[in-house]
Amino acid sequence: MADMRASGLTRRQLGARALVLGGALALAPLPASPATAAPRSTRPTLRHGSAERAGLLTAPLARLVTDAEAFLGPSPKHPWYAGAVLLAGRGGTVALHRPIGMAVRYRAYDEKTDTGVEFPPEQQIPMAEDTVFDLASVSKLFTSLLAVQQIERGALGLEATVASYLPEFGAAGKQDVTIRQLLTHTSGFRAWIPLYNAPTYEEKLRLIWNEAPLNPPGSAYLYSDLNLISLQLVLERVTGRALDVLLREEITGPLGLDRTRYNPPASWRPRIAATEDARRPWSGLDRGLVWGEVHDENAFGLGGVAGHAGVFSCAWDLAVLARTLLNGGVYGRTRILRPESVELMFTDFNTAFPGDEHGLGFELYQHWYMGAMATPRTAGHTGFTGTSLVLDPTTDSFLVVLGNSVHPVRSWRSGSAPRVAAANNLARAVPVRPVRGRTAWFSGMASATTATLALPALDTSPGDARLRCALWWDTEPQSDALVLEASTDGGVSWRPVPFTAAGQEYPSGSVTGFSGRVWHRLTAALPAHRQLLLRWRYTTDRLYVGRGAYVDGLRVQTGDAVLFDEARPADAARVETVGWTASAD
Repeated sequence: MADMRASGLTRRQLGARALVLGGALALAPLPASPATAAPRSTRPTLRHGSAERAGLLTAPLARLVTDAEAFLGPSPKHPWYAGAVLLAGRGGTVALHRPIGMAVRYRAYDEKTDTGVEFPPEQQIPMAEDTVFDLASVSKLFTSLLAVQQIERGALGLEATVASYLPEFGAAGKQDVTIRQLLTHTSGFRAWIPLYNAPTYEEKLRLIWNEAPLNPPGSAYLYSDLNLISLQLVLERVTGRALDVLLREEITGPLGLDRTRYNPPASWRPRIAATEDARRPWSGLDRGLVWGEVHDENAFGLGGVAGHAGVFSCAWDLAVLARTLLNGGVYGRTRILRPESVELMFTDFNTAFPGDEHGLGFELYQHWYMGAMATPRTAGHTGFTGTSLVLDPTTDSFLVVLGNSVHPVRSWRSGSAPRVAAANNLARAVPVRPVRGRTAWFSGMASATTATLALPALDTSPGDARLRCALWWDTEPQSDALVLEASTDGGVSWRPVPFTAAGQEYPSGSVTGFSGRVWHRLTAALPAHRQLLLRWRYTTDRLYVGRGAYVDGLRVQTGDAVLFDEARPADAARVETVGWTASAD
């Protein structure tokens, strides 16, 4: 969108402008009947069901809704969105599908008072489960899927140059740009150009042909709408079909996505979420209330059909798409991609640009909107209108957050706080089973907080004392860390204790990042001291968090003597937690 590009901010920086809801979340123990594992099927199809059937915990799903509803109010000054549709699931079960707020609330924006001018109450339209949204940049995923289909069929080469299909594209130093670079935003294109100012389609194309890269192709990551617009032109050239026809014939038709298309008909308008009162100077075009037409100016200038924006869809259709990809490209009896092609969409091609991980079309491992769902293989995308889709193959879970956050004006929303909050809650809803028994120490998932698990003073003076336990961690890399520390002066000063986990040495005594979301056996040699204090300390920064850290099965032994064993009730009672409340999961 024009205002986002003009600001000079990256999408990650925009996401960092707003924080998730402050404070530690209320933590709960396991329910009396623990949630069952997500149903195992190689090709599940979707149906509504309970959290238990999905293998999810009910309390975090309830918080997902209440947290989302908080953003209907000041966030911090204006509502982040007028309304939203939330959908969360795991396996073949959609455990949460909830509309909140209004799909159509404002008829205009009053810039003098910075207020929205509301429709009369009887003309306002509440959100519904099947409300259709302008997906904005989530549309890029559909263009990418169509491109990967053509790569699979041999009509496109991943490393082939764009100019080999579109000779006109090779002007202005773009002759070496490849299809892969378009899909991973490493072509060198700047973020956008106002194509809508060109009066004819041919002149719009000429602007693209004459556009010179800001960086040599492959040398930098820069998110750009021009990449997917160019890919659209490639697809239309090699297939001889318009992009909207390709979408219908290759994806939405076969999968039965009846509420997903470009340029929805006028009859859909009452079921579509309104977007912006689009007027200069905040919009590139004077259009008034945009409702039922594409919001993005360049997509509008291209007739509503564009590679970077323009697709309208609903939460259920996006969930079916998510399930198709998590299934390896098949839904029911319909296959749109082979598993190895889907794998390319979940594989990081941007290893040279840490922090900008990207598969073919999909963004990977982005905490700024994926929150605690983020793993190196978690894939997703956001849209400027307030939309997002996140798929986590590690837990077989998926999240759709569709909001009309530019209604009535784009300046009312900032960052991705609602997306992060929803993703954190869904991640928390996936249970981590203790190694033994029903409880394990859990760090929690609050930002700007320190949690501590402390053992009682131990006499390790005989020497050769060792700590053994099970460790599970998934944190925001580098920003949040879990440290094992010891004190020999009554807690005045602390030093890290090196340890070994999963066959790897951690000389700094700390772990950060992603460990596979599995338990790891840990051993550590402890200093000899008559009153040794030992603790785990987990610290988070003020922005995003991962799924947290768990410690279970603590045992300290020297020779044949057991100094501490969490499994013994007397010892377990003496474990102290400081910071937020530790809990079973």
